Amino acid sequence: MSENVFEVDHLGLYYLGRFGDKTHAVTDVSFSMKQGEILGIAGESGCGKSTLVSGLMGMCIPPLYPETGDVRVKNGDKMESLMNRSIEDVRANVLAQQVSMIPQGAFNALNPVRKIKDIAADVLKAHLKPGEKLDAKQIYDRVYAHFDRIGMDTKRVLNSFPINLTAGERQRCVIAISTILLPKMVIADEPTSALDVSTQKEVIKMIFDLLDKGIFQSMIFITHELPLLYHVADNIAIMYAGEIVEKGTAEQVVKDPRHPYTQALMGAMLSTEASQRGRHPVAIEGAPPSLKNKIVGCRFAPRCSKACPDCKKNTQNLRIVGDRDVRCDYAK
Repeated sequence: MSENVFEVDHLGLYYLGRFGDKTHAVTDVSFSMKQGEILGIAGESGCGKSTLVSGLMGMCIPPLYPETGDVRVKNGDKMESLMNRSIEDVRANVLAQQVSMIPQGAFNALNPVRKIKDIAADVLKAHLKPGEKLDAKQIYDRVYAHFDRIGMDTKRVLNSFPINLTAGERQRCVIAISTILLPKMVIADEPTSALDVSTQKEVIKMIFDLLDKGIFQSMIFITHELPLLYHVADNIAIMYAGEIVEKGTAEQVVKDPRHPYTQALMGAMLSTEASQRGRHPVAIEGAPPSLKNKIVGCRFAPRCSKACPDCKKNTQNLRIVGDRDVRCDYAK
């Protein structure tokens, strides 16, 4: 059994308001990852996914603050904490090297007035080691070598401005730039949103190729689309109102969901599976609770068709149901 390369231990994050009020956006999130693993994280808008990403990179920029827990990434023979470090330290020694992010919206992530090769070169220049000196030719040689290694149309793409590339090419460029320093962990935030199906397939194939080549070691893949995660991820964690409510293998979570929210989420989605033909999506009534207020009992109870009076009184903790974790006392 391989050792963990990434660990999240009871992570809690909050936003501090102008008058000292706290919004607990992420509560008690824990998981660990092995080398080569892809973890999918899914949930509706506002569930805390983007805030969690900031915490996983150690980028807790006010008004976001860490409250509990730790995030650790393997660095050599030891696990190194990413929490309670200065933003300058994180930017210099963590981002792009240990943990890298593939942002949502490739067009917005690329400077429209600079060529792709110059954007990639800036990443290399910004992360030169103390005492390391590379001239312009050496930097651009590394950029070209990286794009060659991942199989892109290197010369044309690198000499293009973002506007000259298709949406799929821009997304692949963002992935290439995000992995140019061979990070251990890559966090992909909706990397296939706004792409057509065939382009999604190309982007996902590229991700698998990079993982197979060892360009990065593990990935967290964040999306709204559970059916997509079934084909991408090894394991899936479902988030609701800042908490993980179910965590298991992709097969378990998609094919046999146990938490009422996961079941409702699957029921609200269109599916191309043969067994689901003729089934109409069913919307989840209501809205997630406000995280500014103290929440008593199960956070999903007001929207849950299976809730009983005790659900609204008793805090639900993750427990093992079968062979996965579920945050529901009544899940079977």
